[in-house]
Amino acid sequence: MFLDFFYLLRARGLEVSINEWMILEEALNKGMAHSSLMEFYHLCRSILIKTESEYDKFDAVFAEYFKNVQTPDDLPQEFWDWLNESDHERPLDDKGTGNEFPKELEELLEMFEERIKEQKEKHDGGCYWIGTGGTSVMGRGGFHTTGIRTGGQGRHKSAVQVAGERNFQDFRQNKILDIRQFQMAFRRLRQYSSRVDAQETELNIDKTIDETCENAGMLKIVYDKPRKNTVKVLLLIDSDGSMLPYSRLCNRLFQAVSQANHFKDLKVYYFHNCIYDHLYTTPYCKRGDWIETNWVLRNLDSEYKVIFVGDAAMAPSELYKRGGNSYIGLWNEEPGIIWLDKFKKRYKKQIWLNPISQSSWDWIYGAKTISAISGIFPMFELSLDGLEAGIKKLLVK
Repeated sequence: MFLDFFYLLRARGLEVSINEWMILEEALNKGMAHSSLMEFYHLCRSILIKTESEYDKFDAVFAEYFKNVQTPDDLPQEFWDWLNESDHERPLDDKGTGNEFPKELEELLEMFEERIKEQKEKHDGGCYWIGTGGTSVMGRGGFHTTGIRTGGQGRHKSAVQVAGERNFQDFRQNKILDIRQFQMAFRRLRQYSSRVDAQETELNIDKTIDETCENAGMLKIVYDKPRKNTVKVLLLIDSDGSMLPYSRLCNRLFQAVSQANHFKDLKVYYFHNCIYDHLYTTPYCKRGDWIETNWVLRNLDSEYKVIFVGDAAMAPSELYKRGGNSYIGLWNEEPGIIWLDKFKKRYKKQIWLNPISQSSWDWIYGAKTISAISGIFPMFELSLDGLEAGIKKLLVK
């Protein structure tokens, strides 16, 4: 059953074994898919896919193989008749604000069921009902960036579909990160921790496996001295302005770092576009909620590893001129680039993480300042590959 699907998975680089495929066949024979394509999708993924980083690849293959499978029972026939008509000249008859886009697929499905119960007539345009055009999160041919598409093509992109939308792109190596992946990446900084001169009480799993193999399979446990956190991190995050589109991403990073227990000390401050006389203590960058930058430079020793997070995109005057601070009423005697150079000279290890795709750095707005700042600090894209490369840079002696 579905042997072509098995071969397609293998052809697309997914290492699905014969044993795993036989387990899937057995699960299907026991009715665990409940004659549902959705249930089959989850069953396949749970049995065949070994790591979250391959979820997106699996979604792409699943969507490719089952792209012609139709599920017309999602909507009554009356709805399909409405949606197949393209009467965009009809006056809008709608309610809602257009901001009802939920964050999770489950919420979308709940909304979808509610709309089916509520709706009694055809709707074109608008932002609430199931209809054609408009900005509703469900319907056909609309302008909402995503949602549940119930026919035709969306004006911006495909709908939220478990496989077709590929919800697991964030787990790919070159995509933006979530909290868990931030935590996994920062955990690598533990390599910089030192061993405490104490009794060997910490289990070394790798050495235990090696020694057990060398001992003809007889278990031989190996212990190490415990580690002591010696890593100190100074996290400086660009906030507001052009960073607003990345605010959720930066919030995830902040949560991941705050929840981490891998550091001896962690200091987090904020700035707007560039660093000047003050660093802010909150992401709102409000006047007075700050600390003097010189105080930070004096009191945080050179062993701190500095991580800048920002798009580095700004007007050249903000980087090179006295008084370039974009906040009204705040005057900086020293240009922003001088302040950045102070951090370069003060701390041994620094990296800059940029949420803008690296392929855009040379031509996007702020390309000149991005180039200048990347000449001061090693700059990496804020993706899994980029963060991994940045952490390695911090670890190199």
